[in-house]
Amino acid sequence: MMEEPRVIIIVPCYNEAQRLPVADFLRFLSQSRVQLLFVDDGSRDDTPQILESLCNDAGDRALMLKSERNQGKAEAVRQGVNFAIQQNAEFVGFWDADLATPLEAVGRFMDILTERPHLDMIFASRVRLLGRKVERRPVRHYLGRVFATAVSIVLRLPVYDTQCGAKIFRIQDRTRTLFAERFLSRWVFDVEVIARYILRVGSSQGAADRIYEYPLETWRDVAGSKVKPGDFFVAFRDVLRIYWKYMM
Repeated sequence: MMEEPRVIIIVPCYNEAQRLPVADFLRFLSQSRVQLLFVDDGSRDDTPQILESLCNDAGDRALMLKSERNQGKAEAVRQGVNFAIQQNAEFVGFWDADLATPLEAVGRFMDILTERPHLDMIFASRVRLLGRKVERRPVRHYLGRVFATAVSIVLRLPVYDTQCGAKIFRIQDRTRTLFAERFLSRWVFDVEVIARYILRVGSSQGAADRIYEYPLETWRDVAGSKVKPGDFFVAFRDVLRIYWKYMM
């Protein structure tokens, strides 16, 4: 009987004490062989203590990395992914700590990656379709559509949703070094990951053939997001910086 592949999911955390769904994490870990790696990004509340308690309760199913200062989500994810690769993970992903995307989607992602060995990565996509329950504030939805359209033009790739915080990567030669260097952007590093990948495979079409967007059955807009309206304009600036560095 073949062993299941080693899967590590990174969960970046910054001041999440009031909204960290500890019971949901523990329930998932009790029912799955996936390992969670929590990366505390210099939180100033009780997040580190909560994570330490969670990891103690979960045993070897959960680990924690702690940064002494806040460096942003991009760096927290980058450090976590590189640590997971050093631990010989075969698949590495990252997931938002508020579980706006339920952890049950990890199993669906892994089924697709197993059935389609040519795929290198799978992204959650928040598409409001009949039969699905995607709850998103209208203003964020429409700003997201404008942003996604701009990103599609810049990357020359018909991607619907780059910013949903649930993604899994197959670790092999094309993906192993995508997180090696620090990112230009603290927030839209997802776009930069795709831009780096396009360079690795040689073309946007080559990337499109190996990336899969999965329309989520369930997603909910959890209160307390650290993304503010002004960050929308910063994100556009960062997309331009990504274009100049990788796509020119």
